[in-house]
This record gives sequence, structure tokens and C-alpha cells, in this order.
Amino acid sequence: MIARLSGRLLEVGEAEAVVDVGGVGYRVHLSRLSLAALPARGEAVALRVFTHVREDALDLFGFATEDEEAVFRALIEVKGVGPRAAQNILSGIEARELAQAVAQGDVVRLTKVPGVGKKTAERLVVELKDRLLALARASGPARAAPEADVLEQLRTALVNLGYKPPQAEGASESLREGAPGKRLDELLREALKLLRG
Repeated sequence: MIARLSGRLLEVGEAEAVVDVGGVGYRVHLSRLSLAALPARGEAVALRVFTHVREDALDLFGFATEDEEAVFRALIEVKGVGPRAAQNILSGIEARELAQAVAQGDVVRLTKVPGVGKKTAERLVVELKDRLLALARASGPARAAPEADVLEQLRTALVNLGYKPPQAEGASESLREGAPGKRLDELLREALKLLRG
């Protein structure tokens, strides 16, 4: 099984990237937050990978951090949550924040994640509370990134998603006033709404 890829970033899509490793291009599915952490096209990149084998396909799911991979692996153990659904969940909330919400039984916070209804949120709390407790304790209180850093990350994420730099800059500037105290995933959702009209 493939557990890690290290190579050059060739392409970036809305929920995937292609990494060139020794002349072979690997298509890797990524959450929006992992996409935001990618370097520019053509630069060196290293990703942790989960290999999902089905009868008709072999899919690679990539992660920018060890925490995200750990939470993803926990999520796919939950009944009714497959790899795609787990990655969609991690596109809407950072791994450590998800772990904290689950450990605290915060169903309200979990239902704010796109694609997570009340029943799924309750199932996550029941099935994952013990598994994610250590990660939640390690993360401490959730901290927002400084405004300048989070806006720069937002611009990079939007460019990686295919928007032109002036569009990314415009969306970031539009959100500057409300940026203090917000996380990247919140700002990314707002920026995408703005850009899609």
C-alpha cells in the first residue's frame, strides 16, 4: 500500500492534485485544507497517503498533516462514512478542531460542517469520542492564525483551486475586515461563495 508520496506538484484540481514521482503522475484526493497547504505548481511536495482499494478502483487520499490523516482514519471507521465523505468533512473543519468537537460532544459545532447532519454528528460523537480524545487534549484551545497569515493562506488556497491571482486577491481583500479570529476553513467557504456569486 502507498503510505507517502514525495515528488513534484504537477496539477491542482478542486479536490485533487497530481504528484509526479519519478515520471509517474499520481492523482491524490485532498481536502480543501490540504489543498490550501500545497506549494505552487512545479515545486516539491510530500503528502501522507491512505490507499483505498475497491473492486473497480484504487484511490489515493492525501493529507498535509499527520493529524488530518489520523482523524480521516478514525472517520472511515464510522458506519456510513466512506473515504470521500470523510474527506468532505475534513474540507469543512480542521482535524484538531473536529477532534475537540467530538471529544466535547459538541453536536451543534459538528452540524455546521457541510454534509454533516444531526444524526451523523451524534454518531461521530458516540463512535469516536474515545479515539479522538488524545488528539483533542494535545491541541488545547483552538487558536486562530494571525490575520496576515490566514489571508495569505486563503490567497494560496484559491489560486490552487484554479482562480486567477487577481480574483484570489480580490476575494481575500473583501474578507479582510471580518478575518480576525476566523479560521482558514471559514474564510475559504466565504471566499468561494463570493467568487461563485
